Amino acid sequence: MSEETKNTAQEEETTETPVTEETVETDSEAAENCEAEETEIPVEDGEEASQDDKKDSKSKTSFFGKKKKEKDKFEQQIEDLTDRLKRNMAEFDNFRKRTEKEKSSMYIIGAKDIVEKILPVVDNFERGLAQAPEDDAFADGMKMIYKQLISTLNDLGVQPIEAVGKEFDPNFHNAVMHVEDEEAGENIVVEEFQKGYTYKDFVVRHSMVKVAN
Repeated sequence: MSEETKNTAQEEETTETPVTEETVETDSEAAENCEAEETEIPVEDGEEASQDDKKDSKSKTSFFGKKKKEKDKFEQQIEDLTDRLKRNMAEFDNFRKRTEKEKSSMYIIGAKDIVEKILPVVDNFERGLAQAPEDDAFADGMKMIYKQLISTLNDLGVQPIEAVGKEFDPNFHNAVMHVEDEEAGENIVVEEFQKGYTYKDFVVRHSMVKVAN
């Protein structure tokens, strides 16, 4: 082979293939496909992350909501127990006051019975002393005993009821006789037959009186 032929063959081998539009288009499509394959779009991961965030947010909301409900429940229980305690304390206080009042009433009733039984003895003292002679040592001794008895009754809360000259009061007086008396006012007690007594503002015995019309 001649040198010219060899040179021609070498030139043919080294000749580059002309670039056409189809080749450019093919290469660009291949490049885009490669980039698309290499580039990963985290769509699914983002959706999963968003769902996880929603779940976390929902779980936190439900946790705090449950905690708030439990707190409201405890506060309601505290209010109910406090109200029940106040009611029990009020009921106990009323029971204590009622018991003390009943005890006091029982004591007064018992004392009234005793005073009522002593009053006839006082009446007999008064009748006997009214008939006793003056300057009699025995009578003077009885008067001293009578005064001591009356003083003791007064200290216990026993007081005589005022009657003569007072307006008739059915709460304290028992009218057994009526009389026409122009000098006395209407409905005025003019005479006392039996003295009445009170014990701590309670009538033990009404005064037996005569009343002017």
